[in-house]
Amino acid sequence: QVQLVESGGGLVQPGGSLRLSCKVSGRIVRIVTMGWYRQAPGEQRELVATVGNGGNTNYTDSVKGRFTISTDYAKNTASLQMDNLQPEDTAVYYCNADVELWYGRRNYLGQGTQVTVSS
Repeated sequence: QVQLVESGGGLVQPGGSLRLSCKVSGRIVRIVTMGWYRQAPGEQRELVATVGNGGNTNYTDSVKGRFTISTDYAKNTASLQMDNLQPEDTAVYYCNADVELWYGRRNYLGQGTQVTVSS
């Protein structure tokens, strides 16, 4: 069974930083991509950032220049460094992994970690 476990959320003041981490566990062949979604109250879930197995990254416009996604595929982990956080970044952040298993390709979402930006 594949599991994604996130950590690193919390409360931070505007302009502050947080680092989210995600660990993929289970019998996987390889990770294809990893990413982070977020969902604010009353809003749809949105894709924040992704990173492919080749290292290519993509970010939603609102976080470009402030957030950095990184991975260590040897350890099946991904991180999201979030700098200059703003109140509009407040949301539950979810780790996402697209993985290959011995019987096919599957997509998984973590349980989420709360990020609150407030003074």
